[in-house]
Amino acid sequence: MTPTTTFAALKLSEPIQRALAEKKYTTPSPIQARAIPHLLEGRDLMGCAQTGTGKTAAFALPILQRLADHPKTPAPYKPRVLVLTPTRELASQIGESFEAYGKNLRLRHTVIFGGVGQNPQTRALRNGVDIVVATPGRLLDLTQQGYIDFDAVEVFVLDEADRMLDMGFAPDVKRIMARLPEKRQSLLFSATMPRPIMEIADRLLRDPVKVEVAPAASTVDRVAQHVCHVDRRDKTRLLAHTLNEHREGLVLVFSRTKHGANKLVKHLGQSGTRAEAIHGNKSQSARERALEQFREGRVRVLVATDIAARGIDVKGISLVINYDIPNEPESYVHRIGRTARAGADGKAIAFCDPEERPWLRDIERLIRIEVPVIPDHPFAIAAPGPERHSSSRPQAREGFRRPSYGSRPAPGGRSRRGRSRSRN
Repeated sequence: MTPTTTFAALKLSEPIQRALAEKKYTTPSPIQARAIPHLLEGRDLMGCAQTGTGKTAAFALPILQRLADHPKTPAPYKPRVLVLTPTRELASQIGESFEAYGKNLRLRHTVIFGGVGQNPQTRALRNGVDIVVATPGRLLDLTQQGYIDFDAVEVFVLDEADRMLDMGFAPDVKRIMARLPEKRQSLLFSATMPRPIMEIADRLLRDPVKVEVAPAASTVDRVAQHVCHVDRRDKTRLLAHTLNEHREGLVLVFSRTKHGANKLVKHLGQSGTRAEAIHGNKSQSARERALEQFREGRVRVLVATDIAARGIDVKGISLVINYDIPNEPESYVHRIGRTARAGADGKAIAFCDPEERPWLRDIERLIRIEVPVIPDHPFAIAAPGPERHSSSRPQAREGFRRPSYGSRPAPGGRSRRGRSRSRN
């Protein structure tokens, strides 16, 4: 199917077209152009796309069109559409997208996640909603309490499937899938397609259309990536130096731990840089407040852990700093995807201490490039020599093949069992 070049040619209803025009959206992104026509036809879909490619609109627009074409009064506790996503922030943003694109339609939606009181959520379900956007933990809690029934679900979306497994939600996802009606349209989106995701896709989807808009697990083309080799005890000073060297735009800093994120915020404050942290120990209201201050530019630096940052979609992030190298190479891909969004340029700098070098090598094997080294920063230590890509690597993990479709190599990957689980 030839990709459509304008939203006007997608045969969406006038109220949806008007909402898009108000947001000055005229040209669909590649995943929107390729997915929307199939979804309007009712096909199941497996989409492989990085965050920031416009996949939310790729499923939200045809869902709104379907509901508008077949209007029904939503029954109490029985939504017609269920979107499952791993984090609170991402759930909120998807809910905002449904509200924006469906503002001229008589449709109702609600967002369900933990960390806040459930009464407003159960009240919305009791009054009847067309669309539920939810995280797995709270959704199952309300299901067990009898506040939600899946019998009327016509469309199910599993979003960010790889991160869902990373966070340990595979059992919850399978329990939710088991409750869905047989007759439904199902969509699965994931930035990477390791074997566990393909197994879920086989169970969930029926004769799906496969849409891959960029090489799976590749980094964003417009991100200029660099690495600074540094002793761990000098990382905080290197952070201050880097922020001083990059004074324009918003900066997102990734910490491996919640405690580490808090320490960085305190350190930056002492050096005169206002920063906020978001992580799993922060209340939902505190996370939303920090994200809003960051989005509005009142706070230039946001320090985040992987789980909390998954749903961040903020314009103007010019630099991503990996203060800690992630031990999962896919996380690196997701992290640097926070910049260079919507066609903008961006930069990513990783701080790598000697103990993290095996993880850097794993990342380079996944993205298939050697990340350029910044050799002349004030705290530089010797970069690894020729052994950098040696196969005799203590702590090194099994490599990844490039997941893809069709006649190309079959998806590869590792089991995600045994990881600690974080409730959303």
